[in-house]
Amino acid sequence: MSRSTHDLRVLSPSRVCLIKPSALGDVTNAYPVLSALRERWPSAHLTWVVNKSLRGLLDGHPDLNEVITYDRAGTNFRPRGIRNFARFLSTLRAGRFDLAIDLQGLLRSGLMAAATRAPIRVGFADAREGAPWFYTHRVVTSPSKPHAVDRLLGIAESFGADVKAPKFLAPNSISDQEWAHEQLNNVPRPRLMLNMGARWETKRWPAEHFAEVARRAVERWGAGLVIVGAPEDRPIVERFQSVLGDIPIKDLCGRTTLPRLAALACRCDLVVSNDTGPLHLATAAGAKTIGIYTCTLPALNGPYGPRASAITTKVACAGSYLTRCARLDCFQELSVDRVWGLVSEQLGGGSPRQRLHSAHLRRESIG
Repeated sequence: MSRSTHDLRVLSPSRVCLIKPSALGDVTNAYPVLSALRERWPSAHLTWVVNKSLRGLLDGHPDLNEVITYDRAGTNFRPRGIRNFARFLSTLRAGRFDLAIDLQGLLRSGLMAAATRAPIRVGFADAREGAPWFYTHRVVTSPSKPHAVDRLLGIAESFGADVKAPKFLAPNSISDQEWAHEQLNNVPRPRLMLNMGARWETKRWPAEHFAEVARRAVERWGAGLVIVGAPEDRPIVERFQSVLGDIPIKDLCGRTTLPRLAALACRCDLVVSNDTGPLHLATAAGAKTIGIYTCTLPALNGPYGPRASAITTKVACAGSYLTRCARLDCFQELSVDRVWGLVSEQLGGGSPRQRLHSAHLRRESIG
């Protein structure tokens, strides 16, 4: 049975386990929780459990003492996968944590929290898949702040942490910055970075639309184009290139680590992306970003911060969160002209009146 959250504010733990294994955007959205808890408990040993593929987001983080990786690909319901998961849970148990915080809110993360055997285990009251059964304390977040970052910060606030000024600290090593500088050295400014991939087909605003926005940016502002993405996004990039023709681009699709992606974003003047992890990483790194939202809602999952903007479809089914759709009317309604208006405004600075309108759009899009 869960206990009241009121006594969480008097805790002074020595070993804390943060559980947020995935995904890319979710991990970057949780950065402010780590920094807020570090300020709350300066001498505590803070450990983060993360998927093996995302370790680069956390290595070297100044507010973190330890990273424990979870190999999701190697854990399944086959005998070998079950043994791997059991060994992983033993690693958590050996950590001797006195506080476990489940920021994921699913069955696996709930099991991880239980495996730590920490006397205090905290998670969301509305966590899914039965995860709350593994908590000693369940935190109810404010419905007036539905954004993912604000929900996560609600956990930190339950411990008495100051969350008024969320702090994002993304990977920022000297070697990654030097690599990014070398890659972009001959790319003219203003630099426009485009990320056209997304796991859901309903999030993939067409490559042809991106190409037209890019063409206008080159013609209007003399922009240098930088393309990023995962290796599986190569067909999308090829469609983009075929439409764009002879206009030069810096094609880095499939050639970046996560820290290098963050470093590239910092050196570009604007990042335009579908609703996917690289958008949130670029925003966390401090880049100026625009998110294109077709089937999801910026108020819940939009890029977060003063340099972040979002533009959303106005079709009746907007925010359906469907992963597949036979119609995809949103791709046509969210036209090139609509997206170009915001891109041009952000890339070129805009008039005072335009900047005021942009600020209104940002406030509206992130709630």
